[in-house]
Amino acid sequence: MTSLLIASEVHKTFVMHMRGGVELPVVANVSFSMNSGACAVLGGPSGVGKSSILKMLYGNYGCDGGQILVLHNGKHVDIASASPRKVLEIRRDTIGYVSQFLRAVPRVSALDVAAEPLLVRGVAREEARDRARVLFAQLNLHERLWSLPPATFSGGEQQRVNIARGFITDHPVLLLDEPTASLDAANREVVIELIAAKKAEGAALLGIFHDYDVRNAVADQVIDVSAFAAGKSAA
Repeated sequence: MTSLLIASEVHKTFVMHMRGGVELPVVANVSFSMNSGACAVLGGPSGVGKSSILKMLYGNYGCDGGQILVLHNGKHVDIASASPRKVLEIRRDTIGYVSQFLRAVPRVSALDVAAEPLLVRGVAREEARDRARVLFAQLNLHERLWSLPPATFSGGEQQRVNIARGFITDHPVLLLDEPTASLDAANREVVIELIAAKKAEGAALLGIFHDYDVRNAVADQVIDVSAFAAGKSAA
């Protein structure tokens, strides 16, 4: 298997500026790799830093130290030191992300929300919409909702739009932050199938799953984030 993303000795501390600059250490010496065709899972108790790690890998949070090397267009790029323009380029072409919550532009249809990642990569609108339709059908999202803005949907319906948006592209790396949290059993099974398909295509996936049945079904490796708690050395 090929390592598509490597985290090496990554550190993160939050500074509470509204509390006189108090420092809150989060993680230290975070080191692991993400392999082609495999799904790794971040494990550990709530509050240990799992979501913070995902956000550093995606470039939402800055790192206080270490490297995050991603294989982007044939070259290794350090996300930790990359320019904002380069981070956006990496998100467009290399690293996808499914967050816990859908943040959609008001009045835009669910179909166009899901299709948008393909549109920014130059895919024709109807081709992108067709791919979104396929995913919506897989995720059991009723067709009457496709032309409506997702702000009016239930939490589970919004999350299915979110999942379709994240899985619609062929990003080599895909980050998953609690993708099944709002789903019923049938749609959790669909997500397991989607993850299996991505692995078969050679993607590297990293996720947080509090649903142990889902985690056990998809995980090729569990990374214990407790080992990276501030003040400890990586195992």
